[in-house]
Amino acid sequence: MISIVIPVLNEEKKLPDLLSHLQQFRKQGHELIVVDGGSHDNSLMLAQEYADSVIVSIAGRAVQMNSGASVAKGDVFLFLHSDTVLPDNALELISNHFKKPFWGRFDVRLSSDKFIFRIIERFINLRSRLTSINTGDQAIFIDSQLFHSMGGFPEIALMEDIAISKKLKNIVSPICLKQKVITSSRRWESRGIVATVLLMWKLRLYYFFGVSPDKLNRLYR
Repeated sequence: MISIVIPVLNEEKKLPDLLSHLQQFRKQGHELIVVDGGSHDNSLMLAQEYADSVIVSIAGRAVQMNSGASVAKGDVFLFLHSDTVLPDNALELISNHFKKPFWGRFDVRLSSDKFIFRIIERFINLRSRLTSINTGDQAIFIDSQLFHSMGGFPEIALMEDIAISKKLKNIVSPICLKQKVITSSRRWESRGIVATVLLMWKLRLYYFFGVSPDKLNRLYR
């Protein structure tokens, strides 16, 4: 069984479509866990209708994902952002690679049809393959025993996906599935493509040189 863990915060506009799409996996015997970080909209109510478990946590993606994993019953944990859509055969693909210890991610496709986003996503996927560093937008999956042995996600304000990738790749190389999840391109479109790319590079560089995740989070927000 695979447990899909989704951290949310004020996502009532996205949740109905996302959770409806995920019902096919529940019918296959998998588990859906939504972790609400204290939403002020109807996210919590919507999640209770469609998920196997809904829990409330303090806000923070790392804390929320760890909280979801603490109640998950699956052999594998898949951590899914609320603006990311899995392919219909996603869990079958993961199951086909099940060999402990293991972890991995999907290639990513950005939701916009603009050609520039094909270039951006190509570089994201290539960088991930070359460095074994994966991001939350790529729907990271980790076998449950390995996840717990690592102590879960470092509970930091930003870069929790980078931090756990660095730890995991020292144990076993990630499975890089070529099948694509579709994730929202809204941050590039709202902030500007060039500005967003430069910001992401800047944040990664600062993190590499030891700038605190709290400071990085302030820069990001």
